[in-house]
Amino acid sequence: MPRANRHFLPNHIWHITHRCHKKEFLFKFDKDRRNWLDWLFGAKKRFGLSILNYMVTSNHIHLLVVGGKDQEIIPQSMQLIAGRTGQEYNQRKSRKGAFWEDRYHATAVENGNHLIECLVYIDLNMVRAGKVNHPQEWSCSGYKEIQNPRKRYGLIDFERLIDLVEAKNEEELKRSHKEWIEEKLRHGNPFREDKWTESVAVGGEEFIKEIKEDLGVKVLGRTTLTDGDLHQLREAQQSYAAHFGPEKGLLRQNLSFKWDVYPGI
Repeated sequence: MPRANRHFLPNHIWHITHRCHKKEFLFKFDKDRRNWLDWLFGAKKRFGLSILNYMVTSNHIHLLVVGGKDQEIIPQSMQLIAGRTGQEYNQRKSRKGAFWEDRYHATAVENGNHLIECLVYIDLNMVRAGKVNHPQEWSCSGYKEIQNPRKRYGLIDFERLIDLVEAKNEEELKRSHKEWIEEKLRHGNPFREDKWTESVAVGGEEFIKEIKEDLGVKVLGRTTLTDGDLHQLREAQQSYAAHFGPEKGLLRQNLSFKWDVYPGI
């Protein structure tokens, strides 16, 4: 399959998910989740990665980022974060073998309401998994940082996020963000929506047309699904068992990966 940097489209928002090898709960301890966040901060400082939201669960991560003109920023960032996290975990635990599935998945997300939906979807991951009742109860999440910005070692690109959701300032962003979450929770336990984890792109009709035109032959065989104003460019169905590979495959991640799903993802 094509590599992630070959699918790169400048200045788009990307929802990235990456899961631990064979669905193992390698992030079950808080110190391991925080180590991933430390390397996420390292990627932000080293490569200028623009981070809009994130979530570290017990066996997978979510990351919402904005790609700039440099097509290497996201692949290099994921290589650094995944490589160092896995390496340090294996050294500490005297463990051998892959830490991650050999591919992360990246979905292009249109700005506007689709971005807000994806932002909230990430925040509610551990609520869907039944681990917490509210995202504020899970420490390794962008929700906590957006609501209580860090004075040091901040990960969220507040300036970019404020601009994208058309908030006037940080306080309006915090209020709106909290309201989006509460509105979703009022409708009961939020269910999993595979459009955010199994699509090439999610957005309006014109956005999907633009993505298809820009990617050209790389999206041949993909299906477009429509539900009102929401359109998805879906991945081709693939065999889960065919994608176990060596950890050095992380050096050039594939854009897409079809998996059996942990309940929260």
